[in-house]
Amino acid sequence: MAVTDTSPSAPAAIGFARRRQTLIIGWLLLALAVFVAFVFALPVTGDASFRLAFPGDAFSMPNLVVPAAPYAWVVAAVLAFFGVRQFLPGASRWSGLLFGIGLLLAVTAFLTWATAGKSFSLTGMLQATIVRAVPIALGGLAGVLSERVAVVNIAIEGMLLAGAFTGAVVGSLLGGTGGLVAAVLVGGAFGLLLAALVVTYRVDQIIAGVAINLLVLGLTSYVSSQVLTHYRELNNAPVFKAVNIPFLSDLPVIGPVLFQHNIFVYGALIMVAIATYYLFHTASGLRARAVGEHPEAADTLGINVYRIRYINVTLAGMAAGFGGAWFTLGSVGRFDENMTNGRGYIGLAAMIFGRWHPVGALMAALVFGFADSLQQKLAILRTPIPAEFLAMAPYIATIVLVAGLIGRARPPAADGKPYVKE
Repeated sequence: MAVTDTSPSAPAAIGFARRRQTLIIGWLLLALAVFVAFVFALPVTGDASFRLAFPGDAFSMPNLVVPAAPYAWVVAAVLAFFGVRQFLPGASRWSGLLFGIGLLLAVTAFLTWATAGKSFSLTGMLQATIVRAVPIALGGLAGVLSERVAVVNIAIEGMLLAGAFTGAVVGSLLGGTGGLVAAVLVGGAFGLLLAALVVTYRVDQIIAGVAINLLVLGLTSYVSSQVLTHYRELNNAPVFKAVNIPFLSDLPVIGPVLFQHNIFVYGALIMVAIATYYLFHTASGLRARAVGEHPEAADTLGINVYRIRYINVTLAGMAAGFGGAWFTLGSVGRFDENMTNGRGYIGLAAMIFGRWHPVGALMAALVFGFADSLQQKLAILRTPIPAEFLAMAPYIATIVLVAGLIGRARPPAADGKPYVKE
């Protein structure tokens, strides 16, 4: 008589085997795609030249020259090796790291193929990556602050848009600093509105967030078309200039990438650091995380669940308002309809990819910022890829990264659940 293994470890072992098979197939397909695409289907000749310095830099760096075709061969071989390595013991321990390295290698192979016989500024693209990651990182930070207290914040897109609009209008009247302060306050006001809807009145959190997004989109679009087009002086805000950090900004490559930015980049980094310290190294942060994990238990310990949710969601709105001001006061100095273009939703994806941690959300935002800057550089290089497909790059990165990690990312236990005090 056959004996069937009904122990709890049997399903886990089967699931592990299936995941390993999927990883092996995925790696080999990725290696084959790189090999076929960049060696046979789209063969290239010549070297790709990446400039590492700007004209006038204190330290001059030679260009990084990479032979395009041999590099594609090497990347394909490394990806195939990663796939074969899945057969070895302990391979699952490094699967996440190898996944990131493999994607990075595939991207560099693609970039080398696109640059073959040409040259472009790699330092400039990395600098643009940091800049374009700012609103996504702040949107992700807004999501972390909200969902750590169990409030799903779909309204990040609307908060970003409200911050952009307020920054442009108030900045045109009162200057950049006044516009920035107003954007932060308006973002906080919408955070407070969301908290009132979902905490006090227990409106469905998804519906409340979507309603705020539609409200802000409708209001800003109407005022933009009916008012700002006739009174252009209300849509001509100053742009914050870059502040070079002494000595550090003169370092080769690192200086332009990290230390030659305006207040929004430095502000985003500081806010991520403060939020990390607040959530994981203070008593207030511990209480906030307790509210997100088990509000009933937190309430029995004397923690005011409603107040903490109000505070965190309002702070999330202020962070999003600051990020929204980047679109106008940190970039173009004017407001255009729906100029956030889904960055709030990508911020939510960055939050998930970053495992509901401020630093993780920042790292994910850099990935999306890189995809955004990459599509612009490829357009400059005049690759044969249609512009419509290049514009899809940030959103494709969102799908790939979230689809790859969402199964292993665990949100706070009470996330999205309303709390009723008994």
